Amino acid sequence: MEGKLTKLGYGSWSFFRLTMVYELRCILVDETDRVVGHDSKYNCHLMENIEAKNLLHRAFSVFLFNSKYELLLQQRSNTKVTFPLVWTNTCCSHPLYRESELIQDNALGVRNAAQRKLLDELGIVAEDVPVDEFTPLGRMLYKAPSDGKWGEHELDYLLFIVRDVKVQPNPDEVAEIKYVSREELKELVKKADAGEEGLKLSPWFRLVVDNFLMKWWDHVEKGTLVEAIDMKTIHKL
Repeated sequence: MEGKLTKLGYGSWSFFRLTMVYELRCILVDETDRVVGHDSKYNCHLMENIEAKNLLHRAFSVFLFNSKYELLLQQRSNTKVTFPLVWTNTCCSHPLYRESELIQDNALGVRNAAQRKLLDELGIVAEDVPVDEFTPLGRMLYKAPSDGKWGEHELDYLLFIVRDVKVQPNPDEVAEIKYVSREELKELVKKADAGEEGLKLSPWFRLVVDNFLMKWWDHVEKGTLVEAIDMKTIHKL
């Protein structure tokens, strides 16, 4: 099986991870975020499908702050299909084509998925991140190739939450974690821009940093996140 995995381009991927990529069903949407179907995680991340079929899937990005208003970042594991070993926001993934994650009202399906993935990736239990504590601030649509074969084309829900949590990263998903202040994040961005220490940021995280994050961070610190909510606009970036 190892030889087969390598031939498929997955290196040392486990059989379990490979099966998940083929069997998990992402939610396909149009550019207005209307559900139009579903497809495998594998198919949704092949650039040839993204370009030829314009496959667009729903996603989410969680930004979790502690009570010091520091943002939790993760470095993606080296076994990720797209963007391995890049630094990004707390958790990034996809709601699945299942009843609990298709609920449209107040983005409840996406919030359910975020709670699920915070446990999967970072060992953060549901009690520490109640779905009602997530604030969906906005949506953005972007496309980003990873290595020529793989890439992302996502309609991404941006979810903010302020909670002190216990973190136990899953090494199959996460290589490293760190909490950063605003100034530390600015330094991280400078290093990535300069190519220092081989540091790279995920394209979706960088889009949020460049377009939204600092003004939204103000609202985090003031406790006024609800004033920043704009779920009507889909930002095409």
